Amino acid sequence: MTNQTLQVEGMSCQHCIISIEGALKEIGAAGKVNLASGTVDVSYEENRVSIEAIKEAIDKQGYDVV
Repeated sequence: MTNQTLQVEGMSCQHCIISIEGALKEIGAAGKVNLASGTVDVSYEENRVSIEAIKEAIDKQGYDVV
């Protein structure tokens, strides 16, 4: 299991949390959004999902991974 923290811009509310965490779950990753720090802690199996796919899933929800 790989753990990584991503800096994500544009998150501000409960809807943001639900959107991002749901999108990550759909692709086989687990995410925990922290609105205060503007980060998403992601856990995933590298042989099942790539960090690029994770970033893309977040981008598709309308948020910017920096």
